[in-house]
Amino acid sequence: MELNIEKFDNYTLIKVLEEKLDTHVAPTLKSELVLISGKGEKNIILDLESCKYCDSSGLSAILVANRLSKNAEGKFVLTGLNDAVERLITISQLDTVLNITPTVEEASKLIDKE
Repeated sequence: MELNIEKFDNYTLIKVLEEKLDTHVAPTLKSELVLISGKGEKNIILDLESCKYCDSSGLSAILVANRLSKNAEGKFVLTGLNDAVERLITISQLDTVLNITPTVEEASKLIDKE
């Protein structure tokens, strides 16, 4: 599974390089999130720019990231959503719960405000 994880001063950026965030990819993403959180990282940006599709297991991984950041009193930001993934998140009403920005730069600024 293709994930690109970069550590910055005040957040960790995770780029999902797969076209689908589904049952094949989500478990790996979840375990990476738990590892990152276990290292004391509380601010996470999840970049889904390469993702064209997301299913319920993908949404579950996104919610795990959100919960881990919240529990650590940090911030989770979702970015780079394409139309199909954004629709799914809106239909699931997760757009009311999650921080969502169009770009990584904006996500980074959102975290810097803290």
